[in-house]
Amino acid sequence: MIARELILETVMRIPEGRVATYGQVARAAGLPGRARLVGKSLRGLGAESIVPWQRVLGAGGRISIPDAQTARLQRDLLQDEGVRFSGKRVLLAGQLWDEGLDD
Repeated sequence: MIARELILETVMRIPEGRVATYGQVARAAGLPGRARLVGKSLRGLGAESIVPWQRVLGAGGRISIPDAQTARLQRDLLQDEGVRFSGKRVLLAGQLWDEGLDD
């Protein structure tokens, strides 16, 4: 299986209302140290995608998409799922996905 498929399958396991970091997704996909590859793999997926790309964040809960319109879309999609923010960061406590305990 190619790396992109592993990454997309891993992101599909993140439950609604939970988030994960790029590095966390890379590790869960068996690709430790490949956080940038996670970002590349998710780039271009939009609101219509079945892959919940919006649930993947930068370290510390940051939305790290440079395009302001897409970053706003990500925030809106997360808020629609009940994800809580403090300023520009997601409050990770209680919302960070534990890949060993899929909800």
